[in-house]
Amino acid sequence: MNDPFKEAERARKVLTASDEAEGRLDAWLTSVLDGEFSRNRIKALIEQGAVSLNGKPVTEPKKKINAGDTVEIDLPEPEDPEPKGEDIPLEVLYEDNDLIVIAKPAGLVVHPGAGNWTGTLVNALIHHCGASLSGIGGVKRPGIVHRLDKDTSGVMVAAKNDIAHRHLADQFADHGRSGPLERAYQAVVWGRPRGLKGTIDAPLGRAGDRTKRAVQKEDSSDAREAITHYQVIERFHEKPDATALAALIECRLETGRTHQIRVHMAHIGHPLIGDQDYSAGFKTKANLLPDFAKGVVNRFPRQALHAFLLAFEHPRTGEVMEFEAPMPEDMAELIEALKA
Repeated sequence: MNDPFKEAERARKVLTASDEAEGRLDAWLTSVLDGEFSRNRIKALIEQGAVSLNGKPVTEPKKKINAGDTVEIDLPEPEDPEPKGEDIPLEVLYEDNDLIVIAKPAGLVVHPGAGNWTGTLVNALIHHCGASLSGIGGVKRPGIVHRLDKDTSGVMVAAKNDIAHRHLADQFADHGRSGPLERAYQAVVWGRPRGLKGTIDAPLGRAGDRTKRAVQKEDSSDAREAITHYQVIERFHEKPDATALAALIECRLETGRTHQIRVHMAHIGHPLIGDQDYSAGFKTKANLLPDFAKGVVNRFPRQALHAFLLAFEHPRTGEVMEFEAPMPEDMAELIEALKA
């Protein structure tokens, strides 16, 4: 029989900071736990109240650690590696025996991961499609051939069998360079690019953590080719010198890197409105807007990015299929406020 006292000891760890200990609590814990958990996972545990510092609960990952501090951490139970189906509503644009096309709402995570083991698109697809998804593309990402950020809305396609998965995955890997794959996005950005149409060719790599990205030099070991084509569709509060406070742009991807549009637009000085990662220095721009528009912009909860168009070749019939998702209400309200 298992010893409950030993099990309890394994579930909670008590650590004492050495004389050399310094810096943030989340960074220190990640280091002393020797990779047992990622820094993001440690950060989430702190925010959930699972960590105490010198006998008092602490919920701020940036809390400073000092020599001699005692840290207690409640370690989570192992997560079930296989996601389960959940009855999450899906807006289905098209479905057949090979694939399903949906309009993903903002706020929905695509596949399970640290901090989001349930409530994802994968959980919804498993419930909706049943056993046909089992094992396609891996346990954690069944049927997934591409993804959108949690707070990006728009069209997505998922495969329902191995043939469809391989065929669609190959199209996305080719980025439409030799086939019919096409992806187009609408974004609302600060300012207005000098040229009404242009191409951003700037390689991307990690920006010092596991999630953010940054433009890198071509010879950087982490650099990956990234090309975005953009076109200005509408300008808001334009001035006589042809500058504007904001603009609606359309972006088409020639590559598909993490946060590509968000980083590229920030790189040329026009980050997306609402982008918490890449537009922090532009928040005061809202003060230049009329009060009503200023209020809408300040309340906008996410990056203003919507994947409105997706075209691809059907893996079985060879037919080129094209789907559009209408602009979501929050972005439509944002644009109307900027027009006022």
